[in-house]
Amino acid sequence: MNANAMLLLLIGIVLLAAGLLFIGQGWGLIRWPACSFMIDETRWIYYGGAIAVVGLVLILVARR
Repeated sequence: MNANAMLLLLIGIVLLAAGLLFIGQGWGLIRWPACSFMIDETRWIYYGGAIAVVGLVLILVARR
């Protein structure tokens, strides 16, 4: 795996993890940090889903 693919993979993993965190906070499943403005806000479920999909696409592209 070359350096570009490794970078894409790393960015994809970070985006996927961030997206899942946003989804969890939007649903109220993850209440960390306790003062987060994203907790129980439905729109963050959609934002997180979009970010997670971009991360997954980057992971798949990097694995090709």
